[in-house]
Amino acid sequence: MAEISTLARPYAEAVFRIADASGKLGEWSGTLSNLANVSVDSAISRAINDPNLPAPKVAGIFIHVLAGKLTAEAENLVRVLAENRRLELLPEIASQYEMLKNEREGIVEAQIVSAFPLADAQLAELVSGLEKRTGKRVRPQVSVDSELIAGVRVVIGDKVIDGSARAQLTALEAALKH
Repeated sequence: MAEISTLARPYAEAVFRIADASGKLGEWSGTLSNLANVSVDSAISRAINDPNLPAPKVAGIFIHVLAGKLTAEAENLVRVLAENRRLELLPEIASQYEMLKNEREGIVEAQIVSAFPLADAQLAELVSGLEKRTGKRVRPQVSVDSELIAGVRVVIGDKVIDGSARAQLTALEAALKH
């Protein structure tokens, strides 16, 4: 079976083109988030994977759960995904859509892991430095990991900036062994 990301990509790109053309990037972001959340519900997941349920019935369940929250275009997306037995891809479609949206808006997601909770001023200074370095707006997602001992580790896309004491100690250990 093909990779989930490969299967989800055409749907994410199609939704992005529709949203971008209509100026509704934010609205579609919320819609896809809602759809993804519904798709991972255990009862809905069973319905999605039930080969005895016809696609229109599965689509109807989705549309009913989100009654009043879906546009006609979003309902059509649900029907297409149900017909192609791809509703389980919704979390990945939403994720890929967000990447496309962020790229369009000049935003990068930064995973910031700190040894200790960061004060607002510290986070603002760190984000400012990252924005200067990347040339884009940075949307931080901060977590704490005491295993770092001190400092922070930042992951933006496939780039890692590791200023943690743990990384420095590991590098020192490697240098001493040679």
